[in-house]
Amino acid sequence: MDLKEVTDFANANPVTYIATVDGDQPRVRAFAMWYADETGFYFHTGSTKDIWRQLQANPKLELCFFNPGDGQSAGTMLRVEGTAEFLEDKELEDRLLQDRPWLQTIVGEGDVRLAIFRVAHGAAWFWTMAANMREHEQERVRF
Repeated sequence: MDLKEVTDFANANPVTYIATVDGDQPRVRAFAMWYADETGFYFHTGSTKDIWRQLQANPKLELCFFNPGDGQSAGTMLRVEGTAEFLEDKELEDRLLQDRPWLQTIVGEGDVRLAIFRVAHGAAWFWTMAANMREHEQERVRF
């Protein structure tokens, strides 16, 4: 298993569950990942949202991507642990607005600032029912 296999799975299954911590309370929500490549897993949010505040306070997070397969089994999960890194890059922001033009209606509303973040360092691993009860034994891809 290598990073390309991991990012290919993430790009093919971009609905991502992101877990953060809010004080001592775990929080999880679904996101539409922008893209993943050898430089990381890329996301965006607004600077007025709770996830932005939570990641500013504690950038550690976990991502979970899921493919249900044929629906006859528990499917395949890709779990990624790492640290959110916020990026301020005009070219990257322009590319995001080109890829997702609907964001232009949100950017600039009141105090909302577009916040791009990525997970560039961490570990990723796959889980299927075949690995049930042996999660700690699963091969990790470090990136």
